[in-house]
Amino acid sequence: MLMRFDPFRGLDRLAQVAATGFRSSVMPMDAYRHGDEFVIHVDLPGVDPASIDVIVDQNVLTVSARRSWTPGDGDEVIASERPQGSFTRQLFLGDGLDADGVTASYEHGVLIVTLPVSEKVAPHRVEVRMGGEREAIGAGASPD
Repeated sequence: MLMRFDPFRGLDRLAQVAATGFRSSVMPMDAYRHGDEFVIHVDLPGVDPASIDVIVDQNVLTVSARRSWTPGDGDEVIASERPQGSFTRQLFLGDGLDADGVTASYEHGVLIVTLPVSEKVAPHRVEVRMGGEREAIGAGASPD
């Protein structure tokens, strides 16, 4: 399971709307499950791939990146709407994901992070035994 929590996200959005007059998520993402893995797509257009960091620390996945543009000498800036600077996004990972098997790639401005589901918690079939086999009954459960 993949969980998302950012206690300051609302404040970041409010500050962005106040500063720029429009509302936009700096690191928009899609997350979905595909078979035995979770896949996350994070939009990072114009970001130098060398500035991207993907860190897994216990059950937190942190993605950080930097985008910068400096006008050249003699350039007259007419509009400057693209967010610049350092950006960070954190996702809380459930216990069912294999944090050691995380992979990441960057192509066409999209960071793709893949998190395999842990084999320990992958769906599996539980054998149903016939009534005479007591070890199949959980502690404190009644066979009736």
